[in-house]
Amino acid sequence: MTERLNRSTKKKLRHQLAVVKGEQAPSLVLKNATYLNQARQKWLNANIWISEDTIVYVGDEMPPVLHDAEVVDCENQFIVPGYIEHHVHPFQLYNPLSFAKYASITGTTTLISDNLIFLLALEKKKALTLISDLDKQPTSMYWWSRYDPQTELANEDAISNSKMKEWLEHHLVVQGGELTSWPKVLSGDDAILHWIQETKRLRKPIEGHFPGASEKTLTQMALVGVTSDHESITGKDALMRINMGYYTSLRQSSIRPDLKKILVELQDLGLERFDRCLMNTDGSPPSFYESGVMNHLIQIAIDNGVPPIEAYNMATYNVARYYNFENKHGLIAPGRMANLNFLSAEDNPTPVSVLAKGQWIVRENKVIERDDFFPWKDYGVDKVEYNWELHEDELHFSMPMGIEMVNAVILKPYHISIDSATKELSQDYDESFYALIDRHGKWHITTMIKGFGKRISGLASSYNNSGDVILIGKSIPDMVCAFNQMKEQGGGIVLVEKGQVIGNIELPLLGMMSNKSMEEIIGEEKHLVSLLRERGYKHEDPIYSLLFFSSTHLPYVRVTQKGIYDVKKKTVLFPSIMR
Repeated sequence: MTERLNRSTKKKLRHQLAVVKGEQAPSLVLKNATYLNQARQKWLNANIWISEDTIVYVGDEMPPVLHDAEVVDCENQFIVPGYIEHHVHPFQLYNPLSFAKYASITGTTTLISDNLIFLLALEKKKALTLISDLDKQPTSMYWWSRYDPQTELANEDAISNSKMKEWLEHHLVVQGGELTSWPKVLSGDDAILHWIQETKRLRKPIEGHFPGASEKTLTQMALVGVTSDHESITGKDALMRINMGYYTSLRQSSIRPDLKKILVELQDLGLERFDRCLMNTDGSPPSFYESGVMNHLIQIAIDNGVPPIEAYNMATYNVARYYNFENKHGLIAPGRMANLNFLSAEDNPTPVSVLAKGQWIVRENKVIERDDFFPWKDYGVDKVEYNWELHEDELHFSMPMGIEMVNAVILKPYHISIDSATKELSQDYDESFYALIDRHGKWHITTMIKGFGKRISGLASSYNNSGDVILIGKSIPDMVCAFNQMKEQGGGIVLVEKGQVIGNIELPLLGMMSNKSMEEIIGEEKHLVSLLRERGYKHEDPIYSLLFFSSTHLPYVRVTQKGIYDVKKKTVLFPSIMR
């Protein structure tokens, strides 16, 4: 295989061999351990020796040389591999490090994340250096590489061939996808097909994105080379994918909390083994994770009839097998990363202690504090600079067609019948002004949106897939006021009412991510969402709504850099115009 994981140096390997031979001391010994042995699918007793970040011995013996080694008696505890969340969107207000730190506290110590924002926003060298440096943290951090920007960009060369090639070949990139642009592949797009074939040549798996896909569509995508999918909504959907050889990831997210339903239906349909099943949270917004990350999903599985060992496997061993890194992750054995969770009971997946790369993250329910500083600016991850002005008289809303929210993420066109030639809209209507403005101030598109909220006066957001500026509201003056606040702070989501800022999430990292702790971001998100709901937002998740307004993998129309875009016909209905 290509270089996919951090390779041990000869010196490090020689030291590990010396530890096993009794010539050197391990750094940590876990004695009297009851641990989950996935090779035998049962709980076994052993002593576990750890040297720095690696398990070097699992067996009956204690090391003959201890010196300053830490020895921990694990009697009455159950040890499982650190959990793996394989479908992370690490820019959902949080950033990769704030999410990693938070997730590790409840035992999720390996993340496989979406590279979309870094792929689009950063120079190739800085981006790849960034992901290498992020992996120096206690959490093991891997990535998947997108094949397309998931929207219609004004600059169609934003993802160059050289950039795509170097991302796919990087040893920390373990997958291609998620493949949201599969309709283009089936309709003849050879550019994306080329990169799928290149991913296969590198022997890396490919994740699909196939909501509602038919048997024939899934068959065609399997022939193309896709190996997994996470978009099952029912047990029948999931079983069809399993039957066709897909690894099938079962989702529990803020807008698709389907895990319990799918697990029950799969068992009713006769599924007896879950070894082709994974689980994921699909990069949900911060407050979704108040109950934890993969520990929460494992608990749902156990509570709904999945045998505990299989439930743990769905977040450990099955994932490692699928990504071809079971030589480093997913089981407790020599040579594996010392990512371990210490449980109080076999059926309680929330750990009392956590090890990540041999370092204590949590010890007997106490979080070990560590320095959170990371030099984001060194990699070009900084505030957005809006070197342009926005005036009220620039915003004209005369388009005949608007966008209507079917749910949190699906938009359909509608005919605008109200008078929009005004600076203030009546709260009697469920319609608001909507504008997308180029982050550099060169172009904009203005229309109306129905269903976002009757009483939202002015909202500005840099948080969206295209990285541009979204304005929504009943009042043009309040929309401009919200923009000016967002401009001053270099990115964020700002809510204004009667000229006053009433809600604000600052996002100084590329206009998408906060540099605050996860706990702080959860509080800010809950406050903003509460304000939006009080003012009429009625769908599942306003954070997802803002993110996906420009995303062309969702029906039926989207507002993109090129204009209002018909997803099915792949045409621009109303183009953006120069300012």
